[in-house]
Amino acid sequence: MIDIQVKNLTKFFVIGENLLEDLSFEIQEGERVAILGRNGCGKTTLFNILTKQMDYDSGEVFVNPNKRLGLISQIPKFPADYTVEDVLRSAYQTLTKTKEKMTALEQEMAMGATDEQLRQYDALVNRFQAGGGYEMDVEVDKICNGLGIPQEQRSQAFASLSGGEKTRVNLARLLLEKTDILLLDEPTNHLDLRSVEWLEGYINSFKGTVLAISHDRYFLDTIAQRVIEIVDGHAEFYSGNYSFYIEEKQARFNLQLKQYEQEQAKLKQLGYTVERMKGWGINNRTLYRRAMSIQHRMERIKKTERPKTEKTMKANFSQKDFSGDVVFQMKNVEKSFGERTLFSDVELKVEGGERIALLGDNGTGKSTFIKCLLGEEDCKGKIQFGPTVKWGYLPQIIHFDHPERSLYDTMLYEKNCTPQTARDRLGAFLFQGEDVFKSVGNLSGGEQSRLRLCMLMDEKINLLILDEPTNHLDIASREWVEAAIEEFEGVLLFVSHDRYFIEKFAERIWLLEDGAIRDFKCGYSKYRSILEHEAMSKPQPAAEPKPKKEKPKGGTKENDKLIRRLEREIEKQEAEIAKLDLEIEAQAADYQELTRLLAEKEAAEAVLLELMEQWEAAQEG
Repeated sequence: MIDIQVKNLTKFFVIGENLLEDLSFEIQEGERVAILGRNGCGKTTLFNILTKQMDYDSGEVFVNPNKRLGLISQIPKFPADYTVEDVLRSAYQTLTKTKEKMTALEQEMAMGATDEQLRQYDALVNRFQAGGGYEMDVEVDKICNGLGIPQEQRSQAFASLSGGEKTRVNLARLLLEKTDILLLDEPTNHLDLRSVEWLEGYINSFKGTVLAISHDRYFLDTIAQRVIEIVDGHAEFYSGNYSFYIEEKQARFNLQLKQYEQEQAKLKQLGYTVERMKGWGINNRTLYRRAMSIQHRMERIKKTERPKTEKTMKANFSQKDFSGDVVFQMKNVEKSFGERTLFSDVELKVEGGERIALLGDNGTGKSTFIKCLLGEEDCKGKIQFGPTVKWGYLPQIIHFDHPERSLYDTMLYEKNCTPQTARDRLGAFLFQGEDVFKSVGNLSGGEQSRLRLCMLMDEKINLLILDEPTNHLDIASREWVEAAIEEFEGVLLFVSHDRYFIEKFAERIWLLEDGAIRDFKCGYSKYRSILEHEAMSKPQPAAEPKPKKEKPKGGTKENDKLIRRLEREIEKQEAEIAKLDLEIEAQAADYQELTRLLAEKEAAEAVLLELMEQWEAAQEG
């Protein structure tokens, strides 16, 4: 069954310049598709058209009318007094109304119920149960834990959240809505590694259809079954994940280039033949006609276009020679804010040439750790650098002292270089023409990162510190940054949630967790396997054994005793489940404890179901 069909879709913002041109594709039910393309190619515009937030100029767009469609980048407006909990619960509007009707009817029936009221109440209960009403609380807790929305944040006003926090809450709301078609526009932005991995697991078990725009290559490799790339307004198709797309795209480029070169060689040879025959045919009409025949054949040959290559930035980090063994070392380093300790008793030593990834959940203090290392934050303990160490730092939040200045003036003033040098350096980072006269404050996040890197690469350094270097960058820009880092021979210390980037560069990993730093002297894959092995080694809660079915031995008295005993056990088991529900609600912010309690509740419910079946059998006996 087709969930989405686009035929000859055309959209322009400037007459004569089409953003999307005769774009056509189909998405089948249950497919997970990555939508790729350079920044500005129309990916987000396509999503806005699919959700009817934007009109189009020609073509046909079909979205299955029987399916619920949700877009993650679009944050709806909620009443000013809405808390995060209110926003999350808005996913259950229909069930909430059903519950309100049930409550009202219960009050009416308190003094006695008519047959009609009982029938109405029974229908409401069935509707509420079928819609998952009794699992609402557990579902909300599970989604919030998976996406890292803490219990204390759920009571905050939604309007007071940052843009990233709003995006995260809105993603949770969409997942709770049980949407049939998910449109995900950069869903991993603002999520830490644990939350991204949880989201991947959710999407891979999701029964509906998924279209994802993302610059997170590891995420695309994990969830995408095929790729649609938008190139010059048209769709190109790849029947695999991101890694398959990269290999296949290069293979197609090589094939097209080979065809183009062969055609050009053939046309050149034919052209040479035509010119000679024309010369010989001045006094020979037969040769001249043959030359003209060859020329007409050349004009009819279907010519392959020369494959286009993307413009790339060409620059490398300037490097300072390092002498000595130790780049820096930390002894008994501790950082606290009030009563909250981010990390303590940190003992680390870094030597020349190491490449280290600093990982940890959002809010654990990774950026603060970097600032302590660089002296931007006070901390306890001792931090000592080698005498020849010179570091360069790219922060997560880019700041310019004079945002009103143009890119050109920023380079002139801050780097103290000549006008031509400023032009050359900016050009190497694809800031060309009139772009260099844009004010720095009006640049996008990706452009600001690119400018800061441009300025950083001119400095002679031997310790490079990067805090989320690939944030706001498209895939092409990420690959360029990676190419520049590969050439850098000094020490690299970086914070990142980009697992593709981590996998490529990390040779040592520091995990900031529970106020301490664990030092893994290995790459990302081995680090993941160590954590998985540790998780499997932890003792799992044992499920309660199922009671054996007891059958009445015969006689009404024995059977009545069995029924009464089963009823007492059922009441006891129901009380146990109610107690677990209260504990689950109380431990909603603790992922590990919640997982244990949910497993315990599942086992308890299985026991209750078994007792109910025995009770029904006893009633029939």
